[in-house]
Amino acid sequence: MKYSVAIFFALTIMLYISSCAPTKNKIAVTSKQYSPVSQELYDTIVHLDSVLFSAANRRDLDVMKTFFSEDLEFFHDAAGLDGYEKTMENFQRVFTKYPDTKRVLVQGSIEVYPIKDYGAIETGMHKYCQLKNGIYTNCGTFKFLHIWKKTPFGWKISRVISYGHGQ
Repeated sequence: MKYSVAIFFALTIMLYISSCAPTKNKIAVTSKQYSPVSQELYDTIVHLDSVLFSAANRRDLDVMKTFFSEDLEFFHDAAGLDGYEKTMENFQRVFTKYPDTKRVLVQGSIEVYPIKDYGAIETGMHKYCQLKNGIYTNCGTFKFLHIWKKTPFGWKISRVISYGHGQ
């Protein structure tokens, strides 16, 4: 029995040492703080995001419509895929059914990356909360990805991926 315990400890120590030793096959994973590739592009997209969701928080569907391309694809992890018309119907339904719901951006969560000859990718996190007596309650935090296309008529969101709803 003592022999088995000694072998177990010896193997455990060898595995630990080998996991700490540097090898050519290991990949070091590090995280670095986000820094925009283009500050001008970042500022543009963050501004557009702010204007879009200001309209959403006012339940101004007419203004919101101007931000989306007519070939919109809206992917939602819980609801599936919708196009432009269905997405606008969904916005109107939410405005009617949940009039106190507000979108609150998670500060510092937006990242923007250029897409050559097309536009930009925006990723971030936001909360949807009920506003009761000036206090945000019942908040859910979700992730989003927007593909912005630069058109002759301005910037338009052509793709949305909304996810993290099942967590």
